[in-house]
Amino acid sequence: MNERKPILTIDRLVAAFDTESGWVRAVDGVSLALKAGSILGLVGESGCGKSVTALSIMRLLPRPAGVIESGSIRLNGTDLVRLPAEKMQRIRGGRISMIFQEPMTALNPVHRIGRQLLEVFEMHRPELGGDNRFAAAVNLMQRVGIPEARERMAAYPHQISGGMRQRVMIAMALAGKPDVLIADEPTTALDVTIQAQILELILDLQKETGMAVILITHDLGVIARICEDVAVMYAGQIVESAPVRALFNDPRHPYTQGLLAAMPRLTSAAKQPLPIIQGTVPALDRLPPGCRFQNRCPHVMDRCKKRSPEPVQVDDTHWSRCFLLEHHDGIDTQ
Repeated sequence: MNERKPILTIDRLVAAFDTESGWVRAVDGVSLALKAGSILGLVGESGCGKSVTALSIMRLLPRPAGVIESGSIRLNGTDLVRLPAEKMQRIRGGRISMIFQEPMTALNPVHRIGRQLLEVFEMHRPELGGDNRFAAAVNLMQRVGIPEARERMAAYPHQISGGMRQRVMIAMALAGKPDVLIADEPTTALDVTIQAQILELILDLQKETGMAVILITHDLGVIARICEDVAVMYAGQIVESAPVRALFNDPRHPYTQGLLAAMPRLTSAAKQPLPIIQGTVPALDRLPPGCRFQNRCPHVMDRCKKRSPEPVQVDDTHWSRCFLLEHHDGIDTQ
């Protein structure tokens, strides 16, 4: 059994947005634990609340529309939710860093790459002098696989490729030597070859530095390849959480089962359509009563339409939010 303690613990996090329909909870009661030195995968379809969870951890929800209503986010015991803004600013980019989905919007288009990278060193590595900062920045650019790194420091974001911009984002995220790295769809819009390179880079750097990583993705193949644990998110809630092998070998939630069934496999029949999960993720301002997956679930029961299921333990490290687990334990679910 892995005895590593969690470095980041999220407990019953609720994040909401002020919309034309009123306050809408994009993250509703999320609990997660990230073990030190591990990679946790957060998976689910678009609109499930994965990125809002990440922005909540970083305290970067757009204000005033987005707020953390309740819950805690503890980094080595320190609750980030209640931390004053100036202290959170020192932690953000230092002890916790984030690789954003789209580097072209995350990088400032009117500043050179070198200036943006050096700003991270200035804020979070004050022990380095000017010349040392520049040398450290060039070295970091080389480590993330950017050719002619010294020359690239003078380039603007639009002058380099999407893959190179993503590597710059990774370099910026690593510059402060974070304890926790959040990678939000880090390979979105990149070609397959570059995707593989970026994932290998994150995995290599994680092993080298010992940092813990939260990898947000909709790709279960990526999760299986590099993650140790995985949490499946649907309509603002975690519906299943387990070690990767347990989740792939014994998925308990119908949503997880549907995601796994939709994965292409070498053993799949040629030219046959893959199974799909019928329907779409419900709008957060129009959630159904009871279980949020009920309108798409092939096993829906009467009680699913009346109240939301509570998490049920499968074993010490695996739980799922589904009435089917009670049924498997011999409890009448009708």
